[in-house]
Amino acid sequence: MVLIADPQLVDPHTYPGRPWPLSTITRLHTDYYMRKSFALLQRQLDPTTVFFLGDLFDGGREWLPPGSVSSDPRWRNYGEDYWVKEYRRFGGIFFDEWLRRRDEGGAGFDDHRRILAGLPGNHDLGLGKGIRLPVRQRFNTFFGDGNHVDVVGNHTFVSVDTVSLSAKGQVDPATGRQGAAEGAGSGQEIWGPVEEFLKNLKTDKPRIINRAVRIQNARVENDLMFHEVVDINSTLVNKSVHSAYTSKVHLPSILLSHVPLYRPKDTPCGPNRERSPPSTPPNESGEYLEKDPPNAIRVEAGIQYQNVLTPEVSSELVEMIGDVEYAFSGDDHDYCELVHRGYTSPEGGIREVTVKSFSWAMGVRRPGFLLVSLWNPLDDRERIASYPGEAHGRFLKHATLQTRLCLLPDQLGIFIRYAWLLGFTLLAIFVRAVVRSGKVGQEFQLDRHSNGHVLPLASTAKTMKSDSLHTRDSSTVTSHSNNSNGGLASRVPASGRNARYVAPLHDNDPLDERWSDVSGLVDDDGNAKRKQGVGARMGVVGREVGRGVVVVGVPVGVWYFWVVGRW
Repeated sequence: MVLIADPQLVDPHTYPGRPWPLSTITRLHTDYYMRKSFALLQRQLDPTTVFFLGDLFDGGREWLPPGSVSSDPRWRNYGEDYWVKEYRRFGGIFFDEWLRRRDEGGAGFDDHRRILAGLPGNHDLGLGKGIRLPVRQRFNTFFGDGNHVDVVGNHTFVSVDTVSLSAKGQVDPATGRQGAAEGAGSGQEIWGPVEEFLKNLKTDKPRIINRAVRIQNARVENDLMFHEVVDINSTLVNKSVHSAYTSKVHLPSILLSHVPLYRPKDTPCGPNRERSPPSTPPNESGEYLEKDPPNAIRVEAGIQYQNVLTPEVSSELVEMIGDVEYAFSGDDHDYCELVHRGYTSPEGGIREVTVKSFSWAMGVRRPGFLLVSLWNPLDDRERIASYPGEAHGRFLKHATLQTRLCLLPDQLGIFIRYAWLLGFTLLAIFVRAVVRSGKVGQEFQLDRHSNGHVLPLASTAKTMKSDSLHTRDSSTVTSHSNNSNGGLASRVPASGRNARYVAPLHDNDPLDERWSDVSGLVDDDGNAKRKQGVGARMGVVGREVGRGVVVVGVPVGVWYFWVVGRW
């Protein structure tokens, strides 16, 4: 079984000041992250049951149905249509993958596999007296009632809408006064249905357990009724229905709540808390400090939020469920594990685990979920089986539940590494562009001197400047067949022995296209210089950087999106 807490789909309520397109990119990537993580979870772990612990949306309580108006003008343009759109978005991330896994399983797929997302959070409905009844009715219509009992792995999971129950005797954040528990202004229309559900648990929980045990043992699923002939005025017709088959089995009770149970202030959460690990290492017996404020969940409340339940609500909740051995909650976004010694429990205390958020946008670097393994088999007499202990073959009560915190990738850390790599790549491209622009100027100067010939040819500066460089005057050249020593003589221009032969250029010969980018950096003497200062040189650098970004970025981008799309 898997427990998922606080996916809180990113919407305009999450980062109200974040501009476009950053807001859209954040939404798309968080959706992609959770969809792929849930898909991998299904393929690798193949859980039979998935429970969500509330806060499915971030601004769900703000998208009001028709007839209601938000007190915050920022959200008045969002309504029922937007909420339905967010519901489909949630289904595309989680429900579609669950159904796809079912279709892949074929005929051998376990029919008892379930995904339950009906437990609401304060971001889905609000908290206490801040809940609007139409908002809760809409949530229950689409996701199911937040109060229900499920038997999974021979354990009884009791889901309770504690955000609605918190309206009972709720403290006013503005005045600090506790409200009335009953009567006018008590919010009974909000917490009343939850209390009614808890009162009926004494009869409903055994009935649900009996039905689950009958199905497990291939018996008749529904209650068998006694057939009796009675007088119409008999009181028997007004009695509750009798069952012909009743199981006496007792299964461990587990509480599921969005808001954690009350605990004394500064109660530590243990070593797996990410944002604030224990202040000191454990002692020799492995125990940590009894009070550790940085490592604890802060006991505080405000408008539309409350970090833990009140002591009164917590005690009432545990007593009315009865024999609670474990509790799982969300809301805090970080991991917290402790044992409540102040509540009545068959194990001497209730072990509660607050599950990390499943989203990387909720303030934790390593999101996660909780993997729960259940093992509580029944024998042929429908009794909980016992197992021999290691010592002297005694029969001992075994642990029926184990948990493991499973962490997801540090997406923010991945983005930071991407940013460092991007910065290094751009720096390398820029340095290359600067070095390249200097070399281009030098190569252009040499190319003009050699005019493309393999062997270098030299000329005087005067000849290079003159317009006669582009013509050949044969009258200034004389040829001798021999010299005074009887050897061959070189051709010497008539203008003097200091001049040298230069191959002709033509007026219609353009500069080599390779050096068009730096033609403005060379003067008439062929010397590289800044013709118009830094601007001309930076123009060359800019073009080189642009080419480098295209050459490097296009293949990397294609490869990245190919990998992301095929995973």
